[in-house]
Amino acid sequence: MSALPARADAVVIGGGVIGTSAAHHLAEAGVNTVLLERGSLGGGASAHTAGMVRTYFPGSPDTGRRAVRSLKAYHDFARHTGAPLGLKQLGFMALFTDEQQIVDFAAGHEAQQAAGVEVDLISAREAVRHNPLINERAVLAAAWSPEAYHVDGLDIVRGYAAGARNHGARLFTHTPVTGIDDDNTVHTPRGSIKADSVVCTAGPWSGEVACMAAVDLPLAPHTMEMLFTDVPPAPTPELPMTMHAASGLRIRWWKDRILLAMGAPKDGEEREAWLGRIDGHLGTLFPSLDGIGLQRAWSGDFDASPTNAAFIGRHPDRRFLYAAGFTGAGLCQAPAAGEQLRDLLIAK
Repeated sequence: MSALPARADAVVIGGGVIGTSAAHHLAEAGVNTVLLERGSLGGGASAHTAGMVRTYFPGSPDTGRRAVRSLKAYHDFARHTGAPLGLKQLGFMALFTDEQQIVDFAAGHEAQQAAGVEVDLISAREAVRHNPLINERAVLAAAWSPEAYHVDGLDIVRGYAAGARNHGARLFTHTPVTGIDDDNTVHTPRGSIKADSVVCTAGPWSGEVACMAAVDLPLAPHTMEMLFTDVPPAPTPELPMTMHAASGLRIRWWKDRILLAMGAPKDGEEREAWLGRIDGHLGTLFPSLDGIGLQRAWSGDFDASPTNAAFIGRHPDRRFLYAAGFTGAGLCQAPAAGEQLRDLLIAK
């Protein structure tokens, strides 16, 4: 086990998609960078996603702006990291079942377009053309955004990690942080390292890491469970990611099955009741999936902010930077988040 260096310009804490992006962008800019990861790279929230990057986030054009910037970076990923990404375009659709949702979409459409997000309102009939599983009579209209792609999140993590190393960054896995002193000395079981700047990108543990540095980040872990359906009786087309705006239920094509998510059981809710709610929405919106068997695919905790909008910034009184609160949308924003952290750190 190699020892930690005595110091670094930047110590990045967390080796998921946000942390490896930060390490890559910092090292590329000539910053002496060390990354510390408590487990394996990409072993946390980055490995427990639906594997989609998209630019449309209903009601959140600022998130969309970062996602648009990030998607451009993903299309150019191989040139910067040497690791090509297998982006497969699927599209993203939000189903509206209430008139107010349509009103809200129209009110925010100009802001979405100003952020560079490609999204339009389409009819229920047009929605069925994109996803033939939809019950046209259950839907009033939909938002359609073609800029959504399947991608393996671990490919992004590995690519950024390789790029960071190529630019001189040192990455240490299985190295949990146990304390952070006032002078930014970071302690681990492997030893201690003095950082000019600490960069917190620890996902669901970002609040704990920030607390070690006497920094308050109002985050709470948010559990998400992904489910697979049984193999449908009829062959499944390559569906876009389709979200029910009212419930948050999301489905998408995954090989010969359907991958879906709708958060996790609420506090005090029995798992069977939660599965029953999912089954009810499936039966209404996607009749051919009514009563289909559901199996656990994977689950994990995500870092959630009170508004579901990410915190990216720098503490006013010490060299402590952070990027957290992505609520499962870290893949969509990682390149832009890494660039933003780099710019904040360099602008001393």
